[in-house]
Amino acid sequence: MTNLKGASKSLERKRKWSHIRKDKLLYLMAIPGILFFIVFHYIPMYGILLAFKKYNIYQGFFASEWIGLDNFKTLFTMYGFDRAFKNTIIISIYQLVFAFPFPIILSILLNEIRHQLYKKFVQTSIYLPHFVSWIIISGILFAILSPSTGVIKEIAGFFGYENFTFNLLSSKEYFRSLLVISNIWKEAGFGTVLYLATIATIDQQLYEAAKVDGAKKWKQIWHITLPGLRTTIVILLIFRVGSMLNTGLDQVFALYNPQVYEVSEILDTYIYKLAFQEAKYDLATASGLFKSLISLVLVLFTNFIAKKIDSDSGLM
Repeated sequence: MTNLKGASKSLERKRKWSHIRKDKLLYLMAIPGILFFIVFHYIPMYGILLAFKKYNIYQGFFASEWIGLDNFKTLFTMYGFDRAFKNTIIISIYQLVFAFPFPIILSILLNEIRHQLYKKFVQTSIYLPHFVSWIIISGILFAILSPSTGVIKEIAGFFGYENFTFNLLSSKEYFRSLLVISNIWKEAGFGTVLYLATIATIDQQLYEAAKVDGAKKWKQIWHITLPGLRTTIVILLIFRVGSMLNTGLDQVFALYNPQVYEVSEILDTYIYKLAFQEAKYDLATASGLFKSLISLVLVLFTNFIAKKIDSDSGLM
């Protein structure tokens, strides 16, 4: 019996190695990605311990005093933390409600374009902003919205409104809307890639059958295209909800200014200031760990709800 088990295990190992040898090029291509996550995501995880220590730069990481949860208690009572947390939630909800559906709608519209040359031109045009950094985009927005030399100011002056002054970049009332709109403009086009790939896998015979049954374009989209996109939408929604506290350091940092700190200071910028302006590395680590734990809970909760609604959806 023991020999049979040993022979079975040996045969199983040979089969595994045979599959690895067969797809060795694919495994070699995966090595850089695996190394990236090991070096930049797993090895630095020991730094999480800094959240539970009173870090002293002269004593070093390991010699610093262990203080348990004191950093978290201090963090939650610090000036500005509650404001940053509140702004993060509000901006994330805005992004979820307005920015998340936009690539879905855009993908459906692109799929309905029948002129292939025009379709490729539109796709290329909407993909390009994704590859432009937020620093450059902030410069473009300043050139358009500047209250003194901006394009809008010049246009208003051309039409006789020389005294027109509206500083959108410094408006507490509209700054969050500016963040959402600029994010849609930059990322919505590139976000269509996965949705268009999913639409391409939908059986075209379903559309032909729907046409025979007299279904118009809207009915085809509602009963064929959207159900075909359902799994992809749910998975991306889970990821999006899980990253709600990652509002976008690069975007906010490039666009905000002291006049709109009250409505634009988010956890990412708050952590940045703690770490690099005040050198409070222990508190910055505690804040980052708090954000990660909330994100984990959100991912698990959203996945649980998705599985309850539809057992074929979700991550696991």
